[in-house]
Amino acid sequence: MPVDGDYEPSPAQWVRDQVAEYESSGGIRANTLRDTGMPIVIFTTRGQRSGKVRKTPVMRVEHEGEYALVASKGGAPDNPVWYYNLVAYPDEVMLQDGPEPFDVTVRQISGEERARWWERAVQAFPPYAEYQVKTTREIPVFVASRK
Repeated sequence: MPVDGDYEPSPAQWVRDQVAEYESSGGIRANTLRDTGMPIVIFTTRGQRSGKVRKTPVMRVEHEGEYALVASKGGAPDNPVWYYNLVAYPDEVMLQDGPEPFDVTVRQISGEERARWWERAVQAFPPYAEYQVKTTREIPVFVASRK
């Protein structure tokens, strides 16, 4: 079930630009984090306060058809806003990794499962390890599974 409603682009210009270019090209362009060459995916959710449709690029951490969504916010002391959207609407999420978005459900993970996914995330994007050192919070990890 697609996430329907009014789309409100990110207040960050680079995020707006990346999402627009990624979607308009079917994932062919703007599919890496700026100039790093490291792949990203786009997920769509509903804003927990506004109810508006939101789209967010995150690092591509895929394993056997599931994806980790790592709420790192660069190691900031607080969670990114999109963390609260996923908590509020875990069944109203779409993910795009290539030409077409697909419906997913997300769940926040912990314990050994989080440790396995965290290792995969750090392999995909090594700065995550530095981000965890910078903050006292345990960086939340969600797993997105195709519906």
